[in-house]
Amino acid sequence: MFIINENERDYRFGDSGPKYLMQGPRSNFALVQFQAGQDFKAHYHNIMEENFFILEGEVDIIVDGTVNHLKAGDLIHIEPGEIHYVVNKSDKPIKMVSTLAPYQEKDKVEVENYTY
Repeated sequence: MFIINENERDYRFGDSGPKYLMQGPRSNFALVQFQAGQDFKAHYHNIMEENFFILEGEVDIIVDGTVNHLKAGDLIHIEPGEIHYVVNKSDKPIKMVSTLAPYQEKDKVEVENYTY
């Protein structure tokens, strides 16, 4: 067992990206934040499935070319192999929870020149 407060960790890119509160041994748990206009490079996972639960704001999560416009209270489940791209086209920050399982140290494959 352990307890952690989100203030003990930083977002990967300063004011945006994932903030991992737990990485392994069986799953990852992160808070994810994007400022207005920010995005995260398209990628997929070979083994891990990913869930995003929107806490605040609105965001587009494109999965295999399909645009999914999500708002607070929405959850999206992404299967292994599905290419996903996150972009905040709104004028306000977005905050969401991300879970990934089963834990893999290296499972993310970035997709170059992704268009949808």
